[in-house]
Amino acid sequence: MAASDLVALVDVWSSRIKTLVGSFIVDPANPNKPKLNILGVGVVKSDGVRKGVILDMEEFKKNLDESLTEAENMAGQQFPHVGICLSGTGIQIHNNKGMIAIPSNEITQDDVNRVLDMAQNGITLSNQTVLKIIPESFSVDLEHHVKSPVGMSAKKLEVNAHIFTVPTTALNNVRKGFKDVGIDVIDVFPSLLTSPEAVLSRRQKELGVVCVDIGSSCTGLAVYEEGVLRHACIIPVGGEYVTSDIALGVRVSVDIAEKLKTDYVDLTFCDLAKPKDEEIVLSRIDKKETETVSKLYLSQIAQARYKEILSLVNTELKRLGRDGMLPEGAVFVGGGSKARNLIDLAKSELRLPCTIGFPEDQEFVTGTSVSDPGFASAVGALLLSQRAGGFGRARMSLGAGIGGLKDSAKKFFKFLLP
Repeated sequence: MAASDLVALVDVWSSRIKTLVGSFIVDPANPNKPKLNILGVGVVKSDGVRKGVILDMEEFKKNLDESLTEAENMAGQQFPHVGICLSGTGIQIHNNKGMIAIPSNEITQDDVNRVLDMAQNGITLSNQTVLKIIPESFSVDLEHHVKSPVGMSAKKLEVNAHIFTVPTTALNNVRKGFKDVGIDVIDVFPSLLTSPEAVLSRRQKELGVVCVDIGSSCTGLAVYEEGVLRHACIIPVGGEYVTSDIALGVRVSVDIAEKLKTDYVDLTFCDLAKPKDEEIVLSRIDKKETETVSKLYLSQIAQARYKEILSLVNTELKRLGRDGMLPEGAVFVGGGSKARNLIDLAKSELRLPCTIGFPEDQEFVTGTSVSDPGFASAVGALLLSQRAGGFGRARMSLGAGIGGLKDSAKKFFKFLLP
């Protein structure tokens, strides 16, 4: 297989740098739905990044190179360019409207691009770079809630749009890190948009669903109805807050707290009528520790923080008038969604059907196992790249300047349409 046939994606700005390498297989019986075949995976702990900010460039480059090498070795091939997926509180979402006149009385793709440009007017973008512009709906004269207006007759075109931005300095630092390890960055995706693509079906988006991405430093929300993105936001609380709570409550190191969270926390254990408590001997985790900790106490600490996250999710849904009102409920992804019995707690707090989203459950993903909700954002970005023609064809390199990224931002929306 030629290197140009490969697609590669790196998920940065989280607790781990994840690299996925794959290719798309076309089934002659169903040529319009190629399958993503995962060939290589690289996962390395990210020590140089915290909360979406590179704190140590040399450490970031070292971790990045290790993740890329691990994926290349598994795939058996090198790749010269990648897409990247960004998450964290640095991502901002602006909602705005744009309006233009149609001189030819028939809407073209150029008109759509112009109205998306107009949607950026009135928004303060000082030191911000636009990643993607996603229309919620278009209005064509007196026709409202139009999904794709190209080809329609009209004198006026309006758009309600979600504009995703990232601090320019932060993006430039990420680009520099990739450049220094010899990799060209082709496109940038916010994980708020990519995670839903890996785990949500078209039917779920039509009926109404929220994708909840519990990352290390934050939680992302994307609400879909009638096949379009209705609302997106970032809640500045994530899985590492649970780890910090445990570290402070039990008086242990963060590494031990992470191990306790992963192996022993049960979010509904403290709600049992007569929980059969047990003492966890910390020396089994670290020989230097001599204390014990109650499983019940651990679960109480973790449950309190997860209830806070779910309460903030519900607050956002109330703002939309959709609390308890989404037929397809909530789909959880991200590393923080792997907490034991999160779904039972979420059903109680959100009053919605709740499930964990696994990318491998989708019919368009095959090959090396990525059956982990933490891979949702990376898999979703690869799927979107294929719909846009792939990273290797008609690509817009960030190395060519921010103009290429602006073109990518405007053209991206059509690949999200149902």
